[in-house]
Amino acid sequence: MTDTAPDVTDELTAEGQPPVVHALGGAYEGASRIARETARWSAPIFSPDREINLDKQTIDARARDLIRNDGYMMGAVATHKDSIVGSHFILNSRPDYRALGLDETWSEEFQEEVESKFALWGESIDCWPDASGRNTFTGIIRLGLGTFVHSGEVVATAEWKRSVSRPFSTCVQLVDPDLLCNPDDRQDTERLRRGVEIDRFGEPTGYWFRLGYPNDLHLSANGYRWKHVPARKPWGRPQVIHIIEQMRPGQTRGVAEMVATLKEMRMTKRFNEITLQNAVINATYAATLESELPREAAYELIGAGAGASTGGTMAYMQQYMAALDAYYENASSIAIDGAKIPHLPAGSKLNLHSMGTPGGVGTEFEASLLRHIAASLGLSYEQFTRDYTKTNYASARASMSETWKYMQSRKRIVADRLATNIFSLWLEEAINKKIITSLPRNAPSMYENPLNRAAYTRCDWIGASRGQIDELKETQAAVLRINAGLSTREDEMARLGKDWRVTMRQLGREQRYMDEYNLSFNTEPTKPGTNSAYRGGEDNDEGSTE
Repeated sequence: MTDTAPDVTDELTAEGQPPVVHALGGAYEGASRIARETARWSAPIFSPDREINLDKQTIDARARDLIRNDGYMMGAVATHKDSIVGSHFILNSRPDYRALGLDETWSEEFQEEVESKFALWGESIDCWPDASGRNTFTGIIRLGLGTFVHSGEVVATAEWKRSVSRPFSTCVQLVDPDLLCNPDDRQDTERLRRGVEIDRFGEPTGYWFRLGYPNDLHLSANGYRWKHVPARKPWGRPQVIHIIEQMRPGQTRGVAEMVATLKEMRMTKRFNEITLQNAVINATYAATLESELPREAAYELIGAGAGASTGGTMAYMQQYMAALDAYYENASSIAIDGAKIPHLPAGSKLNLHSMGTPGGVGTEFEASLLRHIAASLGLSYEQFTRDYTKTNYASARASMSETWKYMQSRKRIVADRLATNIFSLWLEEAINKKIITSLPRNAPSMYENPLNRAAYTRCDWIGASRGQIDELKETQAAVLRINAGLSTREDEMARLGKDWRVTMRQLGREQRYMDEYNLSFNTEPTKPGTNSAYRGGEDNDEGSTE
């Protein structure tokens, strides 16, 4: 049996012509090697670590440089910190009492005791959680999150500092990602990826840290020394906290999302600088003089020529202007409201320049650049630029909702993981020191099973409040969710950045004072100028989604 080639004439196009068969590429236009738009598009095909590690130091340095010198970028980092962490990162302990074989009553006692003692340790003005003694627990989380924005990773080491002034020896040391690198600046190997030792599955087993910066002004040998730190102690206590969000399986080091628009950020900054420089130059010259005289004569006319003092043209103009001055000396029509009007020679014009808005800044072109950058940072254009002049209620709610989803994912991936790791380190020491008194004698040990550690340290974190555009409408929506059983007071108070237990205790104290002094207050939300309860559907703003 012989094979015969397929007859391409059997498959004809609508015009009756045989289909075009490309010599290079498959069925995807994006992979075409002969199309004009993609012929010179040579995308690198590297492993995940090679993609990042070759340029890691450069892209991190450029990202930091933009944050230092660009107000928009500095504001974007601050927005991430304020929208995720806020002013106080609060522990909400949720031990899994069922997995531990304990009851719910114990769980309530454990939660209140752990939250109270952890808050005292974490938010002390002595900054006990920080090995450097500079940041509170909330400050550590904010600093770690800011590092993640410009480097794509958070690196910290668990330290043990014994001191009579410290109630706990546990503390953490945040580490600059630049210091996590291969010893002696060696190339990556199969088991060593830019300072991270991995096993055959890719799990980190150890880390290499440079002890100093080689380009410091003070010449120290630490810039050429490295320290190896195991990922965990033999009994499972973490020694290094390394948080990244992988873009591809097998990725060892992190990369910031803002890297995708580093070039656009740089060009936008230069665009604004050049535009402002142009505006400054235009504003420097209040007026320009146009004249039909030759260049030398025009220079002499304004007193800038080489022969300004002796030139014939200048002498002539002086005589001419003196004659005009004598003629107009007593003429009242040459002054209007005290403002003098100069009389120029024939063929000369005096153009006055007003300082207007510099072209480019504040235009749609600049807005399109800023929208592109804002998208890479997970922010809406309004939040990135602080420009709400063209925003109505509906669009503001929509942009805030999208940004909130992004911020919640970052909170869960970065801030919550870093905080839970620190809480786990502290709780281990607190239990071993018998400081947690709510544990019964039959409570299982954290070391018997890794699940026990996870059960004891299970928790949520209350960060920044979501923010409200229309407090009345959003409060009514929260009340409806609670009354309909779609949400809880704990969840709604967490949206406001509050601890529900603290709030309930405070409400109880206030109620007792109200009963003691026979006080009562109207709790019905009323619209100003009316005597009836305000219903959100009766007077919605234009563009509202309600």
